[in-house]
Amino acid sequence: MAGADVTARFADKVAIITGASTGLGPVMAKMMAAEGAGVVVAARRLELLEAVAGEIGEAAVAVRADVTDEEDVAALVEVAMSRWGKVDIMMNNAAAPGTDKFIWEQTLENWNATIATDVTAAMLCSREVLRRSMLERRTGVIVNFSSTAGWTGLPRKSHYSVGKSGLHVLTKVIATEVGPYGIRCNCVVPGFIETDLLRDWMERVAAEEGISLEEKRAGLTQDVPLRTFSATEDVAHLALFLASDHARTITGQSIAVDAGGVMMG
Repeated sequence: MAGADVTARFADKVAIITGASTGLGPVMAKMMAAEGAGVVVAARRLELLEAVAGEIGEAAVAVRADVTDEEDVAALVEVAMSRWGKVDIMMNNAAAPGTDKFIWEQTLENWNATIATDVTAAMLCSREVLRRSMLERRTGVIVNFSSTAGWTGLPRKSHYSVGKSGLHVLTKVIATEVGPYGIRCNCVVPGFIETDLLRDWMERVAAEEGISLEEKRAGLTQDVPLRTFSATEDVAHLALFLASDHARTITGQSIAVDAGGVMMG
């Protein structure tokens, strides 16, 4: 909105952020709270969530939840409804990389567990906030978090790539269905993000390839125009913009933040 105060974009807003124990989730939670939001941070590891909520203060509530479980998702949304009476923003950030396997090695357990976390959870959380708050109030924003692997595919990650690909279509369908209710849905599409998860993956693959971590990093960054990885803050800035009223006529879109690695359009 023209002239709006960027530092208070989320005043009187309530957000649920899944996958909020490590990486991008805590960064978004702290940034949104700093701009006025009440935040429910959710993940499976309660002790990490409590540390995040403790840093934020009274504006945050930590909830242990398995977002692939319908009862846990219902209980998660109930926390927000009980405390604030509404949910304005649903950040579907929970993700699982699964175990690297060639397709001929793939197991049903690995496949199903990854799909459940990476795409089914987003459906469950979106469904619940729509039912409990957004549809009745005719307002709200859902932000899904995919990966450029959902566009390009990654070797040995059929499970992860397919799950992340599903989020692009889910985003379009949700946006089409809820648009008449004044609700938006978009998808953030990161490439490589500087996290412990990325470092662990690079170390493992570098060891398999018989090269150093530095050589692996250089090989990956040389394939993108800006020759760098995104920081968690880079991804968070895009996500918060999409969640804010500044993006009020943007919906159904999947937008990359990946230093130019994948250029759609």
